[in-house]
Amino acid sequence: MATVYTIDRPMRMSKATSGVRYAEIERETSETAVRVVLDLDGGTRRDVSTGVGFFDHMLEIFAFHGYFDLGITVEGDLHIDDHHTVEDVGIVLGRAVREALGSAPIEGCAESTVPADDALVRAVLEISGKSSAYVDLPFKRDQIGSMSTESVVEFFRAFALSSGLTIHITKLAGNNDHHLCEAAFKALGRAFRQAIQPIDRRSPITSKSKLD
Repeated sequence: MATVYTIDRPMRMSKATSGVRYAEIERETSETAVRVVLDLDGGTRRDVSTGVGFFDHMLEIFAFHGYFDLGITVEGDLHIDDHHTVEDVGIVLGRAVREALGSAPIEGCAESTVPADDALVRAVLEISGKSSAYVDLPFKRDQIGSMSTESVVEFFRAFALSSGLTIHITKLAGNNDHHLCEAAFKALGRAFRQAIQPIDRRSPITSKSKLD
């Protein structure tokens, strides 16, 4: 890209306090330049600018219902389409989650079923290190705002693969695609919050593997 990669928008968070689950990750390719700032124990600050308005809205919903602070800035090839921007945000956000979680004992598994008007979506996840996503969101439209609906699935897949999460997201009801997408991000956020809750246990977060 011809644009010089500079970032000054995301909020500044402090990681000086011991035990803060925090990460700053940057990734630059020929297609995008992404920076993510993440504080898993925040919950009040969201500053997201990807260039795709509806995607910004969904990421803010994810952070709000996940009770974490999130800053994202992207320079992307939106003159082509939204695919690289959405996928690469998923990759970088996933890496930030993996780094912020570290190895401290957490719940590890959780699920949440959430409505958004007519829509009802269930999200189930395990922080297992096995990295997979199963998404059943049959959209009727090709786009919501400036975001392609096929990119919604790509975000969830990229996020799962980079974070070490196994994610299942399933539509239970609904006809409106905006509501369906909103319910999916809400459900994922609430399940994620439950799964990352610290617990008093000295064994690994899963009996099968660990994040590394």
